Amino acid sequence: MKLDKDFFSENIKTLFYALIIAIVIRSLLIQPFYIPSSSMEPTLLVGDRLFVTKYSYGYSKHSFPFSPPILNKRILFNSPERGDVIVFKTPADNRTDYIKRLIGLPGDRVQFIDANLYLNNSEIMKSRVKNKLEINCGSRTIDVYRFEEKLSNGKKFHTVYLKDYTYQNSDVFTVPEDHYFFLGDNRDCSKDSRFLTSVGYVHKDNLVGKAQFIFFSSDRKIGSIFAFWKWPKSIRFNRTFNRIN
Repeated sequence: MKLDKDFFSENIKTLFYALIIAIVIRSLLIQPFYIPSSSMEPTLLVGDRLFVTKYSYGYSKHSFPFSPPILNKRILFNSPERGDVIVFKTPADNRTDYIKRLIGLPGDRVQFIDANLYLNNSEIMKSRVKNKLEINCGSRTIDVYRFEEKLSNGKKFHTVYLKDYTYQNSDVFTVPEDHYFFLGDNRDCSKDSRFLTSVGYVHKDNLVGKAQFIFFSSDRKIGSIFAFWKWPKSIRFNRTFNRIN
């Protein structure tokens, strides 16, 4: 059987062009992410898959696969808003992807007093949500209170706190220039900016993109995005970023 060199050549070209297009889309437009931990419950569950827009805050080297040193600063920068759910590279290694909620902007002062969150000396208001919810912390199921919190810009979202409020008081975290302060919605089961040596303040160049919507959920009541309009309104409100942000 005679091999057609043109056939192989055309297929290699097609695969090459497809790879280039995929890299461009992933780097400049949108990228899927998988949620591996419970630190953002109840907003995000382990196993959820979501799309993150790369263009929301401009571009840095971390916008590209393997973070090549092709940009020494962020370009086309758009400032994130308080309450955004954001994927970023951890400052500790500039390699690991974390997803958390943005709480503190540059210059802000963040503090926990008696298990209540304060921003610039004003308490973040929260109201108790009484519906029953199973929340995980790693492999454990934990006993929590669920709240709806409201930030100063009007953004609302749900958070959970252990019923014994293990994280009660903290020092004042003063966010440096060009940095941001992040918290997980599962407040007592999240390694976030409160842990200065492992996460800490996140530089704007480490921002990867903004979480937009879940396209597949491990929650059996939800399933895939194709079943969206069959979800109860209460679930749609709490499990889609365009509604809660």
